[in-house]
Amino acid sequence: STNHHILIHTGSCMFQEPYTISKGTQLEGFCMDLLSEVAKKLGFKYRVQLVKDGSYGRQDDNGNWNGMIGEVVRGEADLAIAPLTLTAAREKAVGMTKPFMQTGISILLRKDISEGSGFFDFLTPFTAETWVGILIAYLGTAASIFIVARISPCEWSQPQSEQNRFSFLHSLWYTAGALTLQGAGPHPKALSGRVICCSWWFFTVVLLACYFSNLSSSKSSESAQLMVKGFEDLANQDTIEYGCLAGSSTLAFFKNSNNPVYRRIYEHMERTKSFVSSMDEGVRRAKEGNFAFIGESVSLDLAVARHCELVRAHEVVGMRGYSIAAAFGSPLIKNLSVAILQLSEAGELAYLRSKWWASSCIADRTKSSPVQLHSLKGMFLVLSLGLGLGALLAVLELTSKSRRGAVEQRKSCCTVLTEELSLRLRTSNASRPQENVDKDKEKA
Repeated sequence: STNHHILIHTGSCMFQEPYTISKGTQLEGFCMDLLSEVAKKLGFKYRVQLVKDGSYGRQDDNGNWNGMIGEVVRGEADLAIAPLTLTAAREKAVGMTKPFMQTGISILLRKDISEGSGFFDFLTPFTAETWVGILIAYLGTAASIFIVARISPCEWSQPQSEQNRFSFLHSLWYTAGALTLQGAGPHPKALSGRVICCSWWFFTVVLLACYFSNLSSSKSSESAQLMVKGFEDLANQDTIEYGCLAGSSTLAFFKNSNNPVYRRIYEHMERTKSFVSSMDEGVRRAKEGNFAFIGESVSLDLAVARHCELVRAHEVVGMRGYSIAAAFGSPLIKNLSVAILQLSEAGELAYLRSKWWASSCIADRTKSSPVQLHSLKGMFLVLSLGLGLGALLAVLELTSKSRRGAVEQRKSCCTVLTEELSLRLRTSNASRPQENVDKDKEKA
């Protein structure tokens, strides 16, 4: 095996998390694990040192390179392994492998920079199907109370002379009062009506508990719905200040772009001088609020994993890759590229990414979803059983009265029952009371 001299970048006088981290006298991190895996596949030994000037590598006006790229060009290091962006200028100066990680440019904001509330956000705790089911249950319960109040002789004993207290409109009002926990009298007197009412009360208590619980959760997760979803939203508003790292490739992307939206973003940053001097400063300003930090998506993902109050916008532009650099024309380049592709195909790179970008905010990522109709099937079943039992009791109450009437009138029970049902269901809100009939006779 060959002994190669490997260069590791850690940032200006600091280690760059999570690529290279100091742990005692040892170095660890994503790049260390990647280097170890590549070395195993290619069978070489290596020695690690930190870049002297703490820079990735930039070309000056004379064409000379500094930082990691400069040390590889001058032969001071055989390899440079770091989040080195693969660019045309660097590809001309050194050899670059296939990218071991894809990144792009995105936006970092506080979670509480959210959309304005909609007019009908109060409906979000339940799905449309659930609301339809609740409406059907409401109308079905009101209809059941109305019918049972007419059938049950305990509720309406003299349909020829008494006014029925439960008209259909009053049944709707009574059911709505129970739904809002306000109540609306009069209450049913018959056992059948009370069974239906108790079933509806139980249904409404559980329903309201689900509604308010999910409403609270949906309001707390509203912050994930960003007002700034992408760069066009950012360019079209002037409420939130935004900026990027001074002198970075991110700034160069906006500066050199012909896209009018990206040009407006660059001109705004130049006009307001809203640049930050370091990644840490950008994250700090984003945490303070009213500032959107534009940077490379993998770095922003790390900030989101470490700071639970931050979130990254979904849009990612200017896709690019991080590569390992070696001397121009080095035979290592081909073998390193093959090893990187093998690690990618085996899922090793994805594993390393999840290992070093693990979030400490897993509990905060839970987002409430509207309650589905099938989630409340137990409630609807209990209500249906209550309505059915109430209707059955009402029929039994009427049958009992019809039996007694059949004995008194010397008719069959079925005949009396049929007459009672016909009278009760055909009568409107009520037949006029007997005294009204007497008054009519007097007028005649």
